[in-house]
Amino acid sequence: MRSLHSLVESSVTSLYMVSASHCWAIKLGAISDTYTANNILSGYTKCRELGVALELFDEIPSRDTVTWNTMIAGHVNGGNFESAWELLKTMIRSGFVIDGYAFGSILKGVACGGCIDLGRQAHSFVIKTGYGSNVYSASALLDMYAKCERVEDAYMVFQGMPKRNSVSWNAMIAGFAEAGYRESSILLLESMEREGVRLDDGTFAPILTLLDDPVFYKLTMLIHAKIIKYGLASDNTVSNATITSYSECGSIEDAKQVFESYTINRDLVTWNSMLAAFLVHNQEGLAFKFFLEMQDLGFKPDVYTYTSIISACFEDAHQNQGKSLHALVIKRGLEQFIPISNSLIAMYLKSNKKYVENAMEIFESMAVKDRVTWNSILTGFSQYGLSDHALMFFRKMRSAQVRLDHYAFSAALRSCSDLATLQLGQEVHALALKLGFESNDFVASSLIFMYSKCGIIEDARKSFEATPKDTSITWNSIIFGYAQHGQGKAALDLFFLMRDNKVKLDHITFVAVLTACSHIGLVEEGCSILKSMEFEYGIPPRMEHYACGIDLFGRAGRLELANALIEAMPFEPDVMVWKTLLGSCRTCGDIELATQVASRLLELEPEEHCTYVLLSNMYGHLKRWDEKASVKRLMRDRGVRKVPGWSWIEVKNEMHAFNAEDHSHSYCEEIYHVLEKLLDEIKNFENATNMETYL
Repeated sequence: MRSLHSLVESSVTSLYMVSASHCWAIKLGAISDTYTANNILSGYTKCRELGVALELFDEIPSRDTVTWNTMIAGHVNGGNFESAWELLKTMIRSGFVIDGYAFGSILKGVACGGCIDLGRQAHSFVIKTGYGSNVYSASALLDMYAKCERVEDAYMVFQGMPKRNSVSWNAMIAGFAEAGYRESSILLLESMEREGVRLDDGTFAPILTLLDDPVFYKLTMLIHAKIIKYGLASDNTVSNATITSYSECGSIEDAKQVFESYTINRDLVTWNSMLAAFLVHNQEGLAFKFFLEMQDLGFKPDVYTYTSIISACFEDAHQNQGKSLHALVIKRGLEQFIPISNSLIAMYLKSNKKYVENAMEIFESMAVKDRVTWNSILTGFSQYGLSDHALMFFRKMRSAQVRLDHYAFSAALRSCSDLATLQLGQEVHALALKLGFESNDFVASSLIFMYSKCGIIEDARKSFEATPKDTSITWNSIIFGYAQHGQGKAALDLFFLMRDNKVKLDHITFVAVLTACSHIGLVEEGCSILKSMEFEYGIPPRMEHYACGIDLFGRAGRLELANALIEAMPFEPDVMVWKTLLGSCRTCGDIELATQVASRLLELEPEEHCTYVLLSNMYGHLKRWDEKASVKRLMRDRGVRKVPGWSWIEVKNEMHAFNAEDHSHSYCEEIYHVLEKLLDEIKNFENATNMETYL
């Protein structure tokens, strides 16, 4: 009989062996032995054969607590929590006493499913049956509350435990870490040490996930020292988390040192962690070498590896590597893995507008798509100004019954803004309101932008007022809106209100407020804000802030100050800055400075038509025909063509676009006929006005 028991115990993970053991037990008449039946039952549940397990369960003549616990645990592990709950209730009705093991299984199911109401019922059972002080049941309880995002309830259970083990402490630390309570997690760690509880990987790994900013670098070093002190430096989970923490705290060197000192037990997660560290620190070249090295050493990349290394190819400079990775994905038959395909789509869309078709080819080839897939294409269309395509794609998403989220609404509304399609924008707004997204910061920001671009600043303000107003996202949008409408004082008032409400200012806030100052000529105020950025707010001016300052001085006719600001910049000015100064030269009519600035721009962007056109127009305005002709000739020799400007109008929710003397529209004849009538009426009106003036 014992040899049969040994056979069952050693083969519980193999369905074939469990089935064979079951047959032997029936043949030898041992199936009626509860111990033997329980072991076979456990084997079936571990193989996820719950149907067969249930048949055997029904046939066991003398069930004990272990029998019931095995079935409950099997259903929980198989994801059938409702069945597990019904089994628990049946167990109670059958007169069996529930023990800590049963409670542990049920509470695990509650934690996985987030069924907090059932969790509370289980909690009452725990107390009613006297297991409230049991360390295993209590640990399962606090773990359940923590995973259901009820950290306060978890802490109450933790405080009420007469005895705690490392599982209890770790569960509580993990709960605080998941909720982002950094200080509480550290305090618990210190308390564990004081009480002499053994610290293990489950203690340190959750805390390390919270150390994700350079301000926590010293704290990361302190935690790392404790890890070494307690002999956990060679633990996979802890080492991997330490690499990530050092990387996110800004020290790639320390991350590499941990990786290099940890040579024996490296697993795929270790390599992935180090690969991600290289990418976080923009060391794409090392990341590519690392990707090849890990394969040379026999590590097979997983989905995370591919998505990480593909993300290194978002810049146009790495497009060749990106295409090679795409070929490798196809070669290894991984193109139907949704996260990998999504990464490839993102790579093509973020590289260059000309790769939009490549992204669409991947999209069309995917048998199964998720929301990320759809949103990536939609956002790509919107960001590249393909607004018509974006709105058609948004309609396609709705037809395909894709669940819309704030990313989809933001992209659709941004496209409505670009086309100034008020009616369609209002329809998208209504849909966002219906689905409960109006108060989302990103959707609200897009709504503010859309109404501002469509000329209705009052509705933009209403969208702003409907938000919680606790982040800079919506504040920045409404300040920009007022700036674009020439209401600089309202924009400045909002800026100071934002500061007084202690909303965190960011670099975009200052671009918005400097734009407002520029548009209404508040030179002194704008200059003061630009100077105060770093000293008062800790935000060093970026290129775009200097461009705003140059525009501020240029609009006020203070070209000498604009030029001096460029010379005082701590870095080399980019194309945006020179274009801003060139625009200021046009405003002030300074052709000499304009010529110098244009020469720089033509060196940096010889294919950009705007510089040629602007300089040519300035020469024409000053009747310097030879210089104008030379600019036109240079433009022709370099093959640069002026891109015509377009106007558009929305009629019955359909966009109609035109350029100068356009004859491509299907109603071209009717449009020109109406235009001639309007011109005649204007002439008649002018003649009548002149006659009245004469009389």
